[in-house]
Amino acid sequence: MRIWGGVALAALLSACSGGVVPHSVEPGYNPPPRNVPRETPRENPRISEPHGNPAVRQPIPATPLAALPAPAAPAGTLTASSAGLLAGPSFDSLPLSDDGAARALVAYRLSCPSLVRRTDASGLTQGRDWQASCDAAKTWPERDARAFFARWFETVQVADGKAQATGYYEPEIAGSRHRRSGYEVPVYAKPDDIIEVDLGQFSADMKGKKIRGRVAGKTFLPYYDRKDIDQGALDGRGLEIAWAADPIELFFLQIQGSGRLRGPNGEVMRIGFAGQNGREYVGIGALMRERGLLQPGKASMQGIMEYLRTHPEEGRDIMWENKSYVFFQELKGAGPNGSLGLPVTGQVSAAVDPRFIPLGAPVFLSMDRAEANGLWIAQDTGGAIKGSNRVDTFWGAGDDARAIAGGMNARGTAWLLLPVGTLSRLGGAPIATVPTPSRQR
Repeated sequence: MRIWGGVALAALLSACSGGVVPHSVEPGYNPPPRNVPRETPRENPRISEPHGNPAVRQPIPATPLAALPAPAAPAGTLTASSAGLLAGPSFDSLPLSDDGAARALVAYRLSCPSLVRRTDASGLTQGRDWQASCDAAKTWPERDARAFFARWFETVQVADGKAQATGYYEPEIAGSRHRRSGYEVPVYAKPDDIIEVDLGQFSADMKGKKIRGRVAGKTFLPYYDRKDIDQGALDGRGLEIAWAADPIELFFLQIQGSGRLRGPNGEVMRIGFAGQNGREYVGIGALMRERGLLQPGKASMQGIMEYLRTHPEEGRDIMWENKSYVFFQELKGAGPNGSLGLPVTGQVSAAVDPRFIPLGAPVFLSMDRAEANGLWIAQDTGGAIKGSNRVDTFWGAGDDARAIAGGMNARGTAWLLLPVGTLSRLGGAPIATVPTPSRQR
């Protein structure tokens, strides 16, 4: 169905296009033809991660604190303010280490400038609600961070409080700025022919919905999907900012959204999210489980990668079923940035759905996996992180981060920390007493 004129979009496209600057290749290098299969892991050891492929970390079991009995968010609920709220336990009763509280305070300080000026999509707070705690955070001693959160915040349960926590990390894979033998997989910048359309401009019923695509003649079409791009849809346009050694590692780096490329000479190039093709994201892990392709104990990132490597043709087709494709840009600085435009920090930053958790706010998790327990600061978002009490924990970079994040899938209870008085100000929110858990230091 055509809902806008192709001529207008074509004019916009021509206005946005610029000259193509070809990227360099290693001197003397002759690339193989596109239809020649890429090397397998056994043929080229470069395609494994520079520091190996650490096994998934075995979880440390824990018993989550119980949430208050409450119904789940009704189907179609769009924000936390309409999901149902309950008062949670006093912060001082929650089992949080002094070190964990100190890390959270440092991260919260970074979030404050955004908290006080952003529009809260959850409908729970206004910028001025955070001002007093942000002012206090500037000089509050980190050694007394627990007292800071106990003084300035109240805990709130959103809907039934039932939480799921997954993990992500900053991957490091083998890559090169220049195309050379063993580094054949293009890392693309965002193409300038991707058009994003706000459908709310055409119909009030589609407010907040956007689509991405491209113009062909006078027709607006979906943008090229993963298979199209892997088969050369973007060849010859000078979009390559680097070259990876392994398509599987790059696939997972796209899911993470940012990472590091380590070259054969030890040079590290940091890359981050620049755009996406607008096609649907398909979690291949769930797809593979449904088809019985993953053996017991293999339903982790590491298990999925092992299957893709040992079944290269089938694995390529499975990856193509995830039509979503991520484009990158080179990043400067010491660490990756989250959706607030601020650096995210391992073991304290988390990605959330901002419709249910205000970006910049603290969230306390009590899960069935001990590693995920504690206070997290919502500094990022993710395409697959949707709904109330859904949290994606960030673990930093390196083998430990990869081993923990790759197998993280914890269930338990989440309490959102909001400025003291928020629940009362919202009005009508039921106030209930949560049994006080024993404090663990």
